Amino acid sequence: MSGRALFCQPRRVRRGSALTLVFASVLVAGAATGSLPATDRKPAARPTQAAAPTGRHAEVAEAAEEAMEAGTSPVEAAERAVSRSGDRWGAVYSPGEYEEFEDALDGRYTGVGLWARERSGRIEVTRVGSDTPAADAGIRAGDRLRSVDGERVDGWPVTEVVSLLRGDDAAESAGTTVRLGLERGTRTWSETLRRARLSRDTVTVDELPGRITVVKVGAFTKGSGDEVRAAVEEAPADAGLVLDLRGNPGGLVAEAVTAASAFLDGGLVATYDVEGEQRALHAEPGGDTTRPLVALVDGGTMSAAELLTGALQDRGRAVVVGSRTFGKGSVQMPGRLPDGSVAELTVGHYRTPSGRGVDGRGITPDLEAEEQALQQAGTVLAGLGR
Repeated sequence: MSGRALFCQPRRVRRGSALTLVFASVLVAGAATGSLPATDRKPAARPTQAAAPTGRHAEVAEAAEEAMEAGTSPVEAAERAVSRSGDRWGAVYSPGEYEEFEDALDGRYTGVGLWARERSGRIEVTRVGSDTPAADAGIRAGDRLRSVDGERVDGWPVTEVVSLLRGDDAAESAGTTVRLGLERGTRTWSETLRRARLSRDTVTVDELPGRITVVKVGAFTKGSGDEVRAAVEEAPADAGLVLDLRGNPGGLVAEAVTAASAFLDGGLVATYDVEGEQRALHAEPGGDTTRPLVALVDGGTMSAAELLTGALQDRGRAVVVGSRTFGKGSVQMPGRLPDGSVAELTVGHYRTPSGRGVDGRGITPDLEAEEQALQQAGTVLAGLGR
């Protein structure tokens, strides 16, 4: 087994329509999970069959091989093996799905440009990307998504809704159409959108009154860590900083470590184990350690975003404001199966610098805040001398 180690979100397996998208709160049909860095701090190569699979990967590979010999679906056999193992975060991808998955790590996706969340059993649009099919159709944040291609989505997990938005084969779905049922106040209507290949701007910067610079990170895709560092370096010297990680479902862990380097002068970011072998992640020296910093989090802050939050909190670099984070602290490793598909299985867990485990617990903010979290961040910065 070789390749990248991943921090992944749960993936519900649906017969006949495997879900490629693993972000639990994103409806752009094209985000991804987190990857631990290789020794050079860059993503490692795609998984290959260069090394013999071991442990759980060997069991799943054996199930796939037996299915191939019997003339049945190796992917379905692998999915059953993962399900039997009780691996909550395990997933199996066809070669095409994994290619789309890797594109997503590079910030590219096929979709309509909607971000959303589940609230009280309903799917609510939280953001619409600029210059996307959804924006062109006039869809806005706050709109309710009632149906996709005639399927009512109330009560559905967001990942299942994403599967409908993407179509049966996300890698080939660009140019196809999807019909959305929407609601805004008392108005209900439908829109037919054409799926497109899109790019994500995962890091945005806003300047607020009171000399506050807000750096919002939607996900840790390729290059986002350097974008965070650039944003911090370019912020006014007298500005207080807010790192907004709300709704960030994770990403490339190497990018999260690079982002940590923007605020730390070297030192430990996290420890983790892979099949019993202990390893550590360290920030690069030279980060900004003087300007006041608030990290905003919520229940949609997951995986690599929790790793970053835990590092800043444990090392006393940031005041964490918001609500308890999701609690995804396990490590996944992908490995090739005999038919070319990829099994992604849990191999370990990570801990914050103080040794806290995150999986199933999440990170408790220093100051609880819900709807007024950004305003509370401003109050905290004022108390820190801003």
